[in-house]
Amino acid sequence: MQFPQKHTAAPTTIFTVMSALATQHNAINLSQGFPDFPIDEPLAALLGEAAREGFNQYAPMQGLPMLRQAIAADWRKRYGVDVDADTEVTVTPGATYGIYTAFSAVLRPGDEAILLEPAYDSYIPNIEMNGAIPVPVPLQAPDFSVDWDAVRKAITPRTRALILNTPHNPTGAVWSMDDWNTLADIVRDTEITILSDEVYEQLIFDGRRHYTVLAHPELRQRSFALLSFGKVFNNTGWKMGYCIAPPAYTQAFRRIHQFLSFTVNSPAQYALAKHLSSGMASDVRKTMEDKRNYFLQLMKDTPFTIHRPTGGSYFQVAGYSNISDMPDMEFAQWLTKEHGVATIPISAFYHNKKDDKLIRFCFAKKESTLDEAVARLRQIK
Repeated sequence: MQFPQKHTAAPTTIFTVMSALATQHNAINLSQGFPDFPIDEPLAALLGEAAREGFNQYAPMQGLPMLRQAIAADWRKRYGVDVDADTEVTVTPGATYGIYTAFSAVLRPGDEAILLEPAYDSYIPNIEMNGAIPVPVPLQAPDFSVDWDAVRKAITPRTRALILNTPHNPTGAVWSMDDWNTLADIVRDTEITILSDEVYEQLIFDGRRHYTVLAHPELRQRSFALLSFGKVFNNTGWKMGYCIAPPAYTQAFRRIHQFLSFTVNSPAQYALAKHLSSGMASDVRKTMEDKRNYFLQLMKDTPFTIHRPTGGSYFQVAGYSNISDMPDMEFAQWLTKEHGVATIPISAFYHNKKDDKLIRFCFAKKESTLDEAVARLRQIK
């Protein structure tokens, strides 16, 4: 049997590869982006309550009404954005699923989709699996800002979609309102759909503000906003997310969604709805900013170079030129095997494996985990 090659990416993602290598060598896993500390106890208790209350069968395809209403109320409270829970919100089994479904809703074979690199590694395979052509545009180091002239030049009559990510994985860069306004100017007279990956929207540091596509009146009318509960409530293993889009876009999204997963874990939807509505969730922004600051303080005594503190997300990019001139993939493997700390090479986020001798650390960990990891890094000469 010859199976069709639906995309050009590696058979196994870099996250799986590095996590497996960490397990094999008993290394501390600062590679894959997941917390290693408990979720809020009230949220954990609500999952059991859901099962006892009978939320054990299929939820409606678009998501439990109570959760969609809680999402709408949350966005109104935090951003002053009015969202229609019935016609604009769809609950999904994670944000990565939502990204694929949004691409599937708009892309046709031969279309082009622009992405900004370095980029989350699902984007290009998602585009290719829909028969479309990925068009990577590099961000500008060292701050990984958008080269808007390059974006303009990348647009052709076949450009159908553009995906962005703020706060950005892997670099932690954060978009300004000027970025959104410039994007609006560029796409105004086109039929380009925007996919706004905002999974880290609540993990934003140093007094910065998250500007969401949903608060931009013009862009909102042509955009899918993709969000994650896992990044907000530290429960990435629940694989719960949602999509907010205008009614026509939501209809197109649901036409695909109903034949992929159809619906999403009912007990988790109940628990998230109750927890979101309670107003008692812990402050994830402060928690992660404190962890970032703690990690950066520890890293001062290592030979790694921190070019700038990350502005948001779970991640901090660091250079290792003071240690080695190895390619970043080789260095990440060496670091895991010889010093017991697993990271992600930044070249994995480029289609052409561009190597700037940078690696990504995940600091969404207990202080004891960060202490032990950096103690090992201090042994590097």
